[in-house]
Amino acid sequence: MGALALLYYLHRLPWQGQVEEISLDEFKNLLQNGQIKSLVIRETNFVGEYMPGVRAKAAKFKLSVPQDLVAKYADQATEGGVRVEDKPPNRFLGAILFYVFILGLLLLLFYFLFVRQMRSAGGGSVLSFGKSRARLVTKERAKVTFNDVAGIEEAKEEVREIIEFLKSPGKFRKLGGRIPRGVLLIGAPGTGKTLLAKAIAGEAGVPFFSISGSDFVEMFVGVGASRVRDLFRQARESSPCLIFLDEIDAVGRSRGHGWGGGHDEREQTLNAILVEMDGFESDENVIVIAATNRPDILDSALRRPGRFDREVVVDMP
Repeated sequence: MGALALLYYLHRLPWQGQVEEISLDEFKNLLQNGQIKSLVIRETNFVGEYMPGVRAKAAKFKLSVPQDLVAKYADQATEGGVRVEDKPPNRFLGAILFYVFILGLLLLLFYFLFVRQMRSAGGGSVLSFGKSRARLVTKERAKVTFNDVAGIEEAKEEVREIIEFLKSPGKFRKLGGRIPRGVLLIGAPGTGKTLLAKAIAGEAGVPFFSISGSDFVEMFVGVGASRVRDLFRQARESSPCLIFLDEIDAVGRSRGHGWGGGHDEREQTLNAILVEMDGFESDENVIVIAATNRPDILDSALRRPGRFDREVVVDMP
């Protein structure tokens, strides 16, 4: 942008070589004495060339003339034999410079918002934009147990098998047990779905990754999918562990019924979740628990075998 400004400035200078600035009185004296060879007029700016020998230090001069006197001095110069060239103002480069300036401001604003969004993603670094926002509760800090969860005894019984698997996955496999990779907690808001998921991790003594479905979706397409991959990578490194996806319906709605960039982002995020769950190896001791109060709007692919094929209803206590 600075280069364009310089180009515009240089383009407006119709002279080359040494140029001195003179007063209006000096200009009138030069004109009366026939000491001006040529004159270029652009709006109220006069740029002239001295007759040979008039000035030793400069070959040309410049001055600004009041608007109401421009025509008068232009006529006098022409009558005095001065070669006069009247150039219209160059508004093209001026317009370009204006739009480039506006574009620069918009790019600066976009960059500011982009960096701010990246910093809010965690870590305060440009490289953290595609990193997972999941909150990790280590097994040492997982203090919530079934004793803290009251009134949903039936739901607690249904998930005890998961706890046994996370405690002793090798022993569980030797006995021929099949553990679901995904568990869907279904219940109205406030029934204790999140607390139950924390209690499962606390009872099993494993790390607990917690994230809301809305945390995956951003204005930039592809960010959600990147965060999903990063979340599952961290989970595999911390195996055995538990991933809790709260409000899974934020990204798990049935596909093909929306429009716009936000819909594309949700679809990519959902596809990434499905791919990661399908990619679990038999020795990867990671269980994904999702919670929703709208199971009717979930994409059918989420509830297929090998994904969230076990559903636990969490009723009001």
